[in-house]
Amino acid sequence: MDMLNYLEGQKELQILDLGSGVGRNSIPIAQKIMNSGGTVTCVDLLDSALKKLQIYSKEYGVYEVIKTKHSAIEDYYIAPNTYDYIVAVSSLEHLKSEEDFKKVLYSMKTGTKIGGINCLIVNSNIQEIGLETNQKLDALVEINLPTEEMIWTLKSVYSEWQEVKVEIKSLSYDIVRNGKSITLKTNAITYVVQKM
Repeated sequence: MDMLNYLEGQKELQILDLGSGVGRNSIPIAQKIMNSGGTVTCVDLLDSALKKLQIYSKEYGVYEVIKTKHSAIEDYYIAPNTYDYIVAVSSLEHLKSEEDFKKVLYSMKTGTKIGGINCLIVNSNIQEIGLETNQKLDALVEINLPTEEMIWTLKSVYSEWQEVKVEIKSLSYDIVRNGKSITLKTNAITYVVQKM
């Protein structure tokens, strides 16, 4: 998480990882802030992921820095003006609805301190294609906006914040789901903004 460099030298950083999973992002973040008295709050719907995160956080020596919260992202209360850094990587597109998506973005905004960063990676224009049939399948994601609409939504919500990084990467993966080979294509949007 290179964007943490923006907060270099600060003490007692409060970090929120929405959709943390087993800690792919939260553990490296915790390692970076562990000597400054900060905390990484990790929110995930899957209890099994949070249990693994607790195990991994012990293995990586950051158990004291990590707090786990079992909750759907859209149900998690983000207290106003609490966090220096909020990260959500490939998780917001799994919220129940576009309305919940916008609600969470606004909660993230209000929950961020002045000078704080929101770092999002959101997939857009997701396509799934059966490799054997070359047939387009229904993408197994709750929110699948066209890239332009997703960018517009993010820019609208964060209009008064400073954009630090906006990047769109076209990605393609071959995966196996229910015994079938599938090509998953997406435009992954990295959107990093700072509250001024």
